[in-house]
Amino acid sequence: MKEIDLNRIQEILVTAATDIGLKILVAIAFWVIGRWLIGIALSIIRKGLEAQKLDTTILRYVGSVVSVTLNILLVVGILGYFGIQTTSFAALIATAGVAIGATWAGLLSNFAAGVFVIVLRPFKVGDFITAGGVTGTVKEIGLFSSTIYTPDNIATMIGNTKILGDTIQNFSHSPYRRVDLKCQLSGATDQNAAMALLREKIATIPNVLQDPAVEVNILEFNLVGPVLAVRPYCSNDFYWQVYFDSNRIMSESLAAAEFPAPVASQNMIVKQN
Repeated sequence: MKEIDLNRIQEILVTAATDIGLKILVAIAFWVIGRWLIGIALSIIRKGLEAQKLDTTILRYVGSVVSVTLNILLVVGILGYFGIQTTSFAALIATAGVAIGATWAGLLSNFAAGVFVIVLRPFKVGDFITAGGVTGTVKEIGLFSSTIYTPDNIATMIGNTKILGDTIQNFSHSPYRRVDLKCQLSGATDQNAAMALLREKIATIPNVLQDPAVEVNILEFNLVGPVLAVRPYCSNDFYWQVYFDSNRIMSESLAAAEFPAPVASQNMIVKQN
C-alpha cells in the first residue's frame, strides 16, 4: 500500500513538474517572440513617422510610449497564460497605481511635463541647452526624464518637471552666438593700438564670423591697467574652438607686437620719523 502511494505521489510530482516546465518554456517563447514582434512594430511605426518628416524628439517620445504600452500588454498576456485572471491583474495594477500615484505624485508630474516639453518645444534633441542647472547637449526627451550630455561627456538625467519649472537657455536656437573673453593690458600699453591689433588677428581665426564683426572694447580698469572685452561671434558648433583659439591669438599677437606684459605692482611709501 505504501509502495503504491509512493509511486502515485512520484507520478503526480513528475506530471506537475512537466506541466510547469512546459508552461515556463512556452512563457519564455512568448516573451522572446513578443519582444521580437514589438521590435518589428516599433520599427514600422518609426519608419512611418519618419516618412511624415517628424522631428527626432517626437519620434523618440512616441517610440517610448508605444514600447512601454506593448511590453505591459505582453506581460499581461503571459500572466493570463499561467491562469492569472487579467481582470484581477488590471484591478491590482489600478490599485497599485493609486497607491503609487499618491506616494510618488512627482512621477505623474514628470510625465505631464514631458508632454508639455514636446508640445511647447523649448528645445529638441541635439540642442545645446542649460536646463535644471545642467548645461549640455540633449540626447533624449523621455517619458519622465530627459538625458543631457555635458561637455565632458557625462550623461545626466533630469526630471522633466525640474526642466519645465526652471529657466531654460537654448544656445542652439539662434544660428550663432557670442564668445565672451577678457584681455588684461598693461597700464603702459597703447590701448587703441592693442584693440586694433586684436580685432584684426581674431577676425582671421577659422569659423569666426565677419558679420557680426569682432568686438574689442575697454571693459574696465584695475590696478594693472585696462581690461578689454573681446567678443568674436561664431556658429554654435565651433564655440569652444573659437574660444580657445582666441585666447591663444591674444597672447601670441600681443607678445609678437612687443606690448608690455601686464604685471601687478604695488608702490610702498615708507615714512621715517
